[in-house]
Amino acid sequence: MHLDVLDLRRFYYRSALGRAAQKVIRSELVRIWPEAKGQTVAGFGFAVPLLRPYLGDARRVIGLMPAPQGVMPWPAGERNVSVLCEDAAWPVPTGLVDKLVVLHGLETSERPSDVLAECHRVLGPGGRAVFIVPNRAGLWARSDATPFGFGRPYLPGQLEDQLAAHGFCVKQARAALYQPPSSQPAWRKLSAFLERAGHKIPMLAGGGVLIVEAAKANAPAPGGGTMVRERQPVRSPVPQTVPA
Repeated sequence: MHLDVLDLRRFYYRSALGRAAQKVIRSELVRIWPEAKGQTVAGFGFAVPLLRPYLGDARRVIGLMPAPQGVMPWPAGERNVSVLCEDAAWPVPTGLVDKLVVLHGLETSERPSDVLAECHRVLGPGGRAVFIVPNRAGLWARSDATPFGFGRPYLPGQLEDQLAAHGFCVKQARAALYQPPSSQPAWRKLSAFLERAGHKIPMLAGGGVLIVEAAKANAPAPGGGTMVRERQPVRSPVPQTVPA
């Protein structure tokens, strides 16, 4: 079940832990995509906190918020770019999006297959998507004090298999949020050190979220495509020798 937009806004904008999580995840996203000049950038779920770095140079930014979650205007004080939608019906033309971010949109959906189908549909040729989901092996998925403690957490292989089944090719995967999901000031002071140290540890060592970049695969899905009948060469008739 999708989380409520008011709870998500309260966590990411009004709590110290949420602002710290937002900063860490957004930094990782910017490392993957430093810019989006002239491109269309969309986010599904509650991805708007991560889209702000692209407001200046992107051609278009769209915040897609699922109906069970609810919608809020964003960005504050500027022209609204967020819109309410269904998991399986986004008001976006096919192939329009160059970059897509999914945060709190896949693991909380009751129709994850439909969400991935929409992700694949709206991406244009060469489009990329970043999926941010709770890591089953991390501490954040075991605590209901943050939004990452709700929904279905993933292991890296589980997410990659699901993406491949829906026509995506995984380009890179990493983890983040190695700091504990605690609001204690002592942990906040150590957060930067823990993030640096965590990147030197294998992914299954405890990062709170998985961050997976995937591209829209060019090859058709199994069973898809168009059948082409092979043409047979045309043979010239062989002249018959007529006996004298």
